[in-house]
Amino acid sequence: MHIPDNYLSPQTCAVMTAAMVPAWTLSIRKVKKELSKEQIPMMGVGAAFSFLGMMFNVPLPGGTTGHAVGGTLIACLLGPWAACISVSIALLLQALLFGDGGILSFGANCFNMAFVLPFVGYACTQAFMKLSKAETNHGKALCAAFGSYIGINAAALCAAIEFGIQPALFHDAAGNALYCPYGLSVSIPAMMAGHLTLFGLAEALFTGLIYAFVLRTSPNAGFLSEKTGKTSTPVRILMAALILAVPLGLLAEGTAWGEWGTDEIAATGAGYTPAGMANGFSFNALLPDYSVHGLPDAVGYILSAVIGAAILIIVFKLISAGKKEGSPA
Repeated sequence: MHIPDNYLSPQTCAVMTAAMVPAWTLSIRKVKKELSKEQIPMMGVGAAFSFLGMMFNVPLPGGTTGHAVGGTLIACLLGPWAACISVSIALLLQALLFGDGGILSFGANCFNMAFVLPFVGYACTQAFMKLSKAETNHGKALCAAFGSYIGINAAALCAAIEFGIQPALFHDAAGNALYCPYGLSVSIPAMMAGHLTLFGLAEALFTGLIYAFVLRTSPNAGFLSEKTGKTSTPVRILMAALILAVPLGLLAEGTAWGEWGTDEIAATGAGYTPAGMANGFSFNALLPDYSVHGLPDAVGYILSAVIGAAILIIVFKLISAGKKEGSPA
Protein backbone atom coordinates (compact mmCIF):
# COMPACT_ATOMS: atom_id res chain seq x y z
CA MET A 1 0.00 0.00 0.00
CA HIS A 2 3.08 2.23 -0.02
CA ILE A 3 2.50 4.32 -3.13
CA PRO A 4 5.86 5.03 -4.84
CA ASP A 5 6.71 8.34 -6.44
CA ASN A 6 5.40 9.01 -9.96
CA TYR A 7 2.38 6.72 -9.68
CA LEU A 8 0.32 9.76 -8.68
CA SER A 9 0.54 13.10 -10.45
CA PRO A 10 2.23 16.00 -8.64
CA GLN A 11 -1.20 17.65 -8.48
CA THR A 12 -2.69 14.62 -6.73
CA CYS A 13 0.24 14.48 -4.33
CA ALA A 14 -0.20 18.17 -3.52
CA VAL A 15 -3.92 17.73 -2.83
CA MET A 16 -3.35 14.70 -0.59
CA THR A 17 -0.60 16.48 1.35
CA ALA A 18 -2.82 19.53 1.78
CA ALA A 19 -5.55 17.24 3.11
CA MET A 20 -3.14 15.85 5.71
CA VAL A 21 -1.93 19.23 7.01
CA PRO A 22 -5.05 19.88 9.14
CA ALA A 23 -5.04 16.24 10.25
CA TRP A 24 -1.43 16.52 11.43
CA THR A 25 -2.07 19.90 13.03
CA LEU A 26 -5.11 18.71 14.96
CA SER A 27 -3.36 15.46 15.91
CA ILE A 28 -0.44 17.37 17.43
CA ARG A 29 -2.83 19.57 19.39
CA LYS A 30 -4.81 16.58 20.64
CA VAL A 31 -1.67 14.69 21.66
CA LYS A 32 -0.32 17.72 23.52
CA LYS A 33 -3.61 18.04 25.36
CA GLU A 34 -4.41 14.40 26.07
CA LEU A 35 -1.08 12.58 26.57
CA SER A 36 1.33 13.13 29.42
CA LYS A 37 5.12 13.18 29.35
CA GLU A 38 5.14 9.55 30.43
CA GLN A 39 2.87 8.49 27.58
CA ILE A 40 4.73 10.13 24.70
CA PRO A 41 7.41 7.37 24.51
CA MET A 42 4.56 4.89 24.05
CA MET A 43 3.92 6.54 20.68
CA GLY A 44 7.46 5.60 19.68
CA VAL A 45 6.93 2.00 20.75
CA GLY A 46 3.69 1.94 18.79
CA ALA A 47 5.41 3.43 15.74
CA ALA A 48 8.14 0.78 16.04
CA PHE A 49 5.54 -2.01 16.09
CA SER A 50 3.89 -0.47 13.03
CA PHE A 51 7.26 -0.22 11.27
CA LEU A 52 8.04 -3.87 12.04
CA GLY A 53 4.58 -5.04 11.00
CA MET A 54 5.06 -3.44 7.59
CA MET A 55 8.24 -5.46 7.07
CA PHE A 56 6.38 -8.78 7.21
CA ASN A 57 5.28 -9.21 3.60
CA VAL A 58 2.48 -11.71 3.01
CA PRO A 59 2.34 -13.41 -0.42
CA LEU A 60 -0.83 -13.67 -2.47
CA PRO A 61 -1.23 -16.17 -5.35
CA GLY A 62 -0.36 -14.35 -8.55
CA GLY A 63 2.88 -12.82 -7.31
CA THR A 64 1.73 -9.80 -5.31
CA THR A 65 2.42 -9.11 -1.64
CA GLY A 66 1.01 -7.03 1.22
CA HIS A 67 1.50 -6.42 4.93
CA ALA A 68 -0.07 -5.29 8.19
CA VAL A 69 0.16 -1.65 9.31
CA GLY A 70 -0.87 -1.60 12.97
CA GLY A 71 -2.60 1.77 12.95
CA THR A 72 -5.69 0.46 14.75
CA LEU A 73 -3.47 -1.16 17.39
CA ILE A 74 -1.90 2.20 18.28
CA ALA A 75 -5.31 3.91 18.18
CA CYS A 76 -6.75 1.39 20.65
CA LEU A 77 -3.89 2.00 23.08
CA LEU A 78 -3.27 5.73 22.69
CA GLY A 79 -6.14 7.11 20.64
CA PRO A 80 -6.45 7.74 16.89
CA TRP A 81 -4.76 11.16 17.03
CA ALA A 82 -1.61 9.64 18.50
CA ALA A 83 -1.83 6.83 15.94
CA CYS A 84 -1.92 9.39 13.14
CA ILE A 85 1.35 10.94 14.32
CA SER A 86 3.05 7.62 15.09
CA VAL A 87 2.27 5.99 11.75
CA SER A 88 3.10 9.20 9.84
CA ILE A 89 6.58 9.32 11.36
CA ALA A 90 7.07 5.60 10.68
CA LEU A 91 6.09 6.20 7.03
CA LEU A 92 8.44 9.20 6.82
CA LEU A 93 11.34 7.10 8.10
CA GLN A 94 10.52 4.34 5.61
CA ALA A 95 10.44 6.77 2.70
CA LEU A 96 13.60 8.70 3.58
CA LEU A 97 15.86 5.92 4.83
CA PHE A 98 14.58 2.75 3.16
CA GLY A 99 12.87 3.96 -0.02
CA ASP A 100 9.62 2.28 0.97
CA GLY A 101 6.93 4.66 -0.27
CA GLY A 102 7.52 7.86 -2.20
CA ILE A 103 8.66 11.30 -1.09
CA LEU A 104 6.11 13.21 -3.18
CA SER A 105 3.42 10.65 -2.37
CA PHE A 106 4.13 10.82 1.37
CA GLY A 107 0.95 12.82 2.00
CA ALA A 108 -1.16 10.27 0.12
CA ASN A 109 0.39 7.35 2.01
CA CYS A 110 -0.22 9.12 5.31
CA PHE A 111 -3.82 9.89 4.34
CA ASN A 112 -4.45 6.21 3.67
CA MET A 113 -2.43 4.49 6.40
CA ALA A 114 -2.04 7.15 9.13
CA PHE A 115 -5.45 8.82 8.88
CA VAL A 116 -8.12 6.65 7.26
CA LEU A 117 -6.86 3.34 8.66
CA PRO A 118 -6.55 4.22 12.39
CA PHE A 119 -9.65 6.42 12.54
CA VAL A 120 -11.91 3.96 10.73
CA GLY A 121 -10.36 1.01 12.59
CA TYR A 122 -10.74 2.73 15.96
CA ALA A 123 -14.34 3.81 15.31
CA CYS A 124 -15.30 0.27 14.27
CA THR A 125 -13.49 -1.21 17.27
CA GLN A 126 -15.39 1.07 19.66
CA ALA A 127 -18.67 0.21 17.94
CA PHE A 128 -17.97 -3.52 18.19
CA MET A 129 -17.06 -3.20 21.86
CA LYS A 130 -20.27 -1.31 22.57
CA LEU A 131 -22.46 -3.75 20.64
CA SER A 132 -20.83 -6.87 22.08
CA LYS A 133 -20.36 -5.35 25.55
CA ALA A 134 -16.85 -6.76 25.53
CA GLU A 135 -15.31 -6.71 28.99
CA THR A 136 -12.64 -9.41 28.84
CA ASN A 137 -9.22 -8.86 27.29
CA HIS A 138 -9.94 -11.50 24.65
CA GLY A 139 -13.23 -9.84 23.77
CA LYS A 140 -11.59 -6.43 23.43
CA ALA A 141 -8.78 -7.89 21.32
CA LEU A 142 -11.28 -9.60 19.04
CA CYS A 143 -13.13 -6.31 18.55
CA ALA A 144 -9.83 -4.60 17.74
CA ALA A 145 -9.02 -7.33 15.21
CA PHE A 146 -12.35 -6.87 13.43
CA GLY A 147 -11.96 -3.09 13.55
CA SER A 148 -8.45 -3.24 12.09
CA TYR A 149 -9.68 -5.46 9.26
CA ILE A 150 -12.21 -2.81 8.24
CA GLY A 151 -9.66 -0.05 8.75
CA ILE A 152 -7.03 -1.52 6.43
CA ASN A 153 -9.63 -2.24 3.76
CA ALA A 154 -10.87 1.35 3.94
CA ALA A 155 -7.27 2.51 3.47
CA ALA A 156 -6.77 0.11 0.55
CA LEU A 157 -9.92 1.41 -1.12
CA CYS A 158 -8.64 4.98 -0.83
CA ALA A 159 -5.32 3.97 -2.40
CA ALA A 160 -7.15 2.13 -5.18
CA ILE A 161 -9.20 5.24 -5.99
CA GLU A 162 -6.08 7.42 -5.98
CA PHE A 163 -4.46 5.01 -8.43
CA GLY A 164 -7.57 4.58 -10.55
CA ILE A 165 -8.35 8.24 -11.23
CA GLN A 166 -4.91 8.93 -12.71
CA PRO A 167 -5.52 7.67 -16.30
CA ALA A 168 -8.73 9.69 -16.60
CA LEU A 169 -7.23 12.91 -15.28
CA PHE A 170 -3.66 12.81 -16.59
CA HIS A 171 -2.91 11.47 -20.07
CA ASP A 172 -1.21 12.55 -23.29
CA ALA A 173 -2.77 13.39 -26.67
CA ALA A 174 -2.75 9.72 -27.65
CA GLY A 175 -4.68 8.78 -24.53
CA ASN A 176 -1.77 7.08 -22.78
CA ALA A 177 -1.67 7.62 -19.03
CA LEU A 178 1.12 9.82 -17.73
CA TYR A 179 1.18 8.18 -14.31
CA CYS A 180 -0.57 5.05 -12.99
CA PRO A 181 -2.01 3.44 -16.15
CA TYR A 182 -4.75 1.41 -14.45
CA GLY A 183 -8.26 2.80 -14.20
CA LEU A 184 -10.75 2.22 -11.40
CA SER A 185 -12.07 -0.96 -13.03
CA VAL A 186 -8.60 -2.47 -12.55
CA SER A 187 -7.21 -0.74 -9.47
CA ILE A 188 -10.15 -1.37 -7.14
CA PRO A 189 -10.48 -5.13 -7.75
CA ALA A 190 -6.70 -5.57 -7.72
CA MET A 191 -6.20 -3.72 -4.42
CA MET A 192 -9.28 -5.07 -2.67
CA ALA A 193 -8.77 -8.72 -3.62
CA GLY A 194 -5.65 -8.97 -1.48
CA HIS A 195 -6.83 -6.78 1.38
CA LEU A 196 -10.24 -8.42 1.76
CA THR A 197 -8.44 -11.77 2.08
CA LEU A 198 -4.89 -12.37 3.29
CA PHE A 199 -3.68 -8.83 3.92
CA GLY A 200 -6.76 -7.96 5.94
CA LEU A 201 -6.35 -11.18 7.88
CA ALA A 202 -2.70 -10.33 8.54
CA GLU A 203 -3.75 -6.92 9.91
CA ALA A 204 -6.41 -8.49 12.10
CA LEU A 205 -4.03 -11.09 13.52
CA PHE A 206 -1.23 -8.55 14.08
CA THR A 207 -3.58 -6.14 15.85
CA GLY A 208 -5.58 -8.69 17.83
CA LEU A 209 -2.62 -10.71 19.08
CA ILE A 210 -0.44 -7.77 20.11
CA TYR A 211 -3.38 -5.92 21.69
CA ALA A 212 -4.29 -9.04 23.70
CA PHE A 213 -0.63 -9.40 24.72
CA VAL A 214 -0.40 -5.80 25.92
CA LEU A 215 -3.73 -6.00 27.78
CA ARG A 216 -2.54 -9.14 29.54
CA THR A 217 0.97 -7.97 30.47
CA SER A 218 0.21 -4.33 31.29
CA PRO A 219 -3.54 -3.66 31.14
CA ASN A 220 -3.47 -0.13 32.57
CA ALA A 221 -0.18 1.24 31.24
CA GLY A 222 -0.19 0.00 27.65
CA PHE A 223 3.35 -0.59 26.44
CA LEU A 224 4.78 0.64 29.74
CA SER A 225 5.51 -1.18 32.97
CA GLU A 226 3.08 -0.16 35.71
CA LYS A 227 5.92 -0.31 38.25
CA THR A 228 8.76 1.51 36.47
CA GLY A 229 6.92 3.62 33.89
CA LYS A 230 9.38 2.40 31.24
CA THR A 231 8.73 0.05 28.35
CA SER A 232 7.69 -3.21 29.95
CA THR A 233 9.96 -6.23 29.74
CA PRO A 234 7.37 -8.41 27.95
CA VAL A 235 6.92 -5.70 25.30
CA ARG A 236 10.68 -5.46 24.84
CA ILE A 237 10.90 -9.23 24.42
CA LEU A 238 8.06 -9.20 21.90
CA MET A 239 9.72 -6.45 19.89
CA ALA A 240 13.04 -8.29 19.90
CA ALA A 241 11.29 -11.45 18.72
CA LEU A 242 9.63 -9.54 15.86
CA ILE A 243 12.96 -8.03 14.85
CA LEU A 244 14.61 -11.44 14.70
CA ALA A 245 11.66 -12.79 12.71
CA VAL A 246 11.50 -10.04 10.06
CA PRO A 247 13.51 -12.09 7.49
CA LEU A 248 10.31 -14.12 7.10
CA GLY A 249 9.09 -11.14 5.10
CA LEU A 250 11.72 -11.95 2.49
CA LEU A 251 10.05 -15.29 1.75
CA ALA A 252 7.20 -13.51 -0.04
CA GLU A 253 8.12 -13.29 -3.70
CA GLY A 254 6.89 -10.55 -5.96
CA THR A 255 6.05 -6.87 -5.47
CA ALA A 256 2.96 -5.33 -3.94
CA TRP A 257 0.39 -4.23 -6.52
CA GLY A 258 1.06 -0.67 -7.58
CA GLU A 259 4.64 -0.63 -6.31
CA TRP A 260 6.48 -1.77 -9.43
CA GLY A 261 9.52 0.04 -10.76
CA THR A 262 9.54 1.66 -14.19
CA ASP A 263 11.37 -1.37 -15.55
CA GLU A 264 8.45 -3.58 -14.50
CA ILE A 265 5.42 -1.46 -15.27
CA ALA A 266 5.35 -2.20 -19.02
CA ALA A 267 5.34 -5.93 -18.32
CA THR A 268 2.42 -5.81 -15.87
CA GLY A 269 -0.27 -5.38 -18.52
CA ALA A 270 0.02 -1.70 -19.35
CA GLY A 271 2.14 -2.41 -22.42
CA TYR A 272 4.07 0.85 -22.03
CA THR A 273 5.83 2.96 -19.43
CA PRO A 274 3.91 6.18 -18.72
CA ALA A 275 5.99 9.28 -19.48
CA GLY A 276 5.42 10.81 -16.05
CA MET A 277 6.79 7.68 -14.43
CA ALA A 278 9.77 7.33 -16.76
CA ASN A 279 10.81 10.97 -16.37
CA GLY A 280 9.53 11.68 -12.89
CA PHE A 281 11.04 12.43 -9.49
CA SER A 282 13.83 10.14 -8.28
CA PHE A 283 15.23 9.71 -4.78
CA ASN A 284 18.02 7.38 -3.68
CA ALA A 285 17.47 6.03 -0.17
CA LEU A 286 20.41 5.10 2.02
CA LEU A 287 19.19 1.54 2.67
CA PRO A 288 16.87 0.75 -0.25
CA ASP A 289 14.45 -2.13 0.31
CA TYR A 290 15.84 -2.65 3.82
CA SER A 291 19.12 -3.96 2.44
CA VAL A 292 22.68 -3.26 3.54
CA HIS A 293 25.36 -3.41 0.88
CA GLY A 294 27.72 -6.33 1.42
CA LEU A 295 25.50 -8.18 3.88
CA PRO A 296 23.16 -11.12 3.26
CA ASP A 297 19.56 -10.06 2.73
CA ALA A 298 18.38 -11.58 6.02
CA VAL A 299 21.10 -9.81 8.02
CA GLY A 300 20.39 -6.51 6.27
CA TYR A 301 16.69 -6.92 6.98
CA ILE A 302 17.31 -7.48 10.69
CA LEU A 303 19.75 -4.57 10.87
CA SER A 304 17.21 -2.33 9.12
CA ALA A 305 14.57 -3.42 11.62
CA VAL A 306 16.86 -2.56 14.53
CA ILE A 307 17.76 0.83 13.05
CA GLY A 308 14.16 1.72 12.22
CA ALA A 309 12.69 0.68 15.56
CA ALA A 310 15.50 2.39 17.51
CA ILE A 311 15.14 5.68 15.62
CA LEU A 312 11.38 5.79 16.18
CA ILE A 313 11.69 5.08 19.90
CA ILE A 314 14.46 7.66 20.30
CA VAL A 315 12.53 10.34 18.39
CA PHE A 316 9.54 10.12 20.71
CA LYS A 317 11.75 9.96 23.81
CA LEU A 318 13.39 13.19 22.68
CA ILE A 319 9.97 14.75 22.17
CA SER A 320 8.95 13.80 25.71
CA ALA A 321 12.25 14.95 27.22
CA GLY A 322 11.30 18.61 27.23
CA LYS A 323 7.87 18.09 28.80
CA LYS A 324 7.14 18.67 32.46
CA GLU A 325 6.71 15.59 34.61
CA GLY A 326 3.16 14.32 34.64
CA SER A 327 1.82 17.22 32.54
CA PRO A 328 -0.02 16.95 29.25
CA ALA A 329 2.37 16.84 26.30
